[in-house]
Amino acid sequence: MSLSSTRAEAGSGDSLALLQRAQDGDAESFGELCRLYEGRLLRQATLLNPGCAEDLVQECLFGAWKYIRNYRGRCQFFTWLCAIMLNQHRNMIRKRWPIAFSNLFKWKKAEKLVVEIPDPGRHPDQIAEVSERILYVQKCIHRLSPKHREVIHLRFYVDDSLEGIANALGCSIGTVKSRLFNALGNLREMTAETAAQSRSAEL
Repeated sequence: MSLSSTRAEAGSGDSLALLQRAQDGDAESFGELCRLYEGRLLRQATLLNPGCAEDLVQECLFGAWKYIRNYRGRCQFFTWLCAIMLNQHRNMIRKRWPIAFSNLFKWKKAEKLVVEIPDPGRHPDQIAEVSERILYVQKCIHRLSPKHREVIHLRFYVDDSLEGIANALGCSIGTVKSRLFNALGNLREMTAETAAQSRSAEL
């Protein structure tokens, strides 16, 4: 199968060759391809569900191997993998997989994986404030509908184009734009509501 016309990511003569061989059924090449992406996938999975991140990555890679021949290069391969992961996450919520009570306290782990090493010149209070904001945004995103969470995640955490997101999700660019617009509007409303509650508490 030729992928010469694809826009696969990256510097990626090696990863493209691995992808070609994997699509031809070479399991060893697929294993090497997985190793190239598993770290980034784990960070994305931790954003979605810190308690089940490793399970999500495993399910994602299993699904990717099952459907690898369906990848046509219309979006970045990593975006395609993340779309599979988002679908697995939605199924996980639907099945209500049990989550250990201790996992409710793993948000700090998620924060460490998501937040880059802080600038040494930044004041500790500033670092703490930024971290709190990041955790707050994550919690707001988790309150969105699954379709709205998907576009927010792919647009701002995976950082792909609207066209790439549309291809990964199998919908039109117009649908992506509409979901993104509504999702951002909902997030703004949550932020405004929280700010209003904070002001009321101060009075």
